Amino acid sequence: MSRVGSYSDDDVAGWLSISPELGGALGAFTDAVYNRNRLPLRVREIARMAVAEANECAVCLGTRDRSGADAGIDEHFYDHVLEWESWPGYSAEERTAAEFAHRFATDHTALRDDEDFWARCHEHFSDEILTDLALSCALWLGTGRVLRVLDIGQTCKLTL
Repeated sequence: MSRVGSYSDDDVAGWLSISPELGGALGAFTDAVYNRNRLPLRVREIARMAVAEANECAVCLGTRDRSGADAGIDEHFYDHVLEWESWPGYSAEERTAAEFAHRFATDHTALRDDEDFWARCHEHFSDEILTDLALSCALWLGTGRVLRVLDIGQTCKLTL
C-alpha cells in the first residue's frame, strides 16, 4: 500500500502529480537516460538490473526494453544478472558496467577508492560513457529507492 496518496499497486507515475515541478524534472531526466544515452543497450540494461537487484525494486526488476531483442537481450540475459561476474553470456564491458552499478548502489566509497577497478573500467569506457553510466545509475538508484520506500507501483511491469 502506497505510503503517499492512494495509488493503485500498478500506478508507477501517478504520485508524481503531487509534485509537478520535481516530477516533471524527473520525467525529463528519465527520458534523457532512456532516449539520449550513449550506453550500448546491453550495457545499460545490465547496469540497470544490477541497481534494481540492490534496490529490491519490483518495478525495475520487471521492466523490459522492447528493443532488447535487436541487441540480443532475452530472458536469459535478465535471469543471470546476479551472476554478472561469471555468466558467460555477458561481455567484459557488460561485467564492468554491472560491477560499477552494483558497487555504486551498495558500496560507493569503496568503488571510488578502488584504483584497480578504475584501471579496468577505463579499458572499456571513455570518460563520456562513464559519465552516462554514472548518471544513469543515479536515476535508477534514487528512483528505485523512492518507489520501494514509498511502496509505489511494486506490481507494475513496464515495457520501455
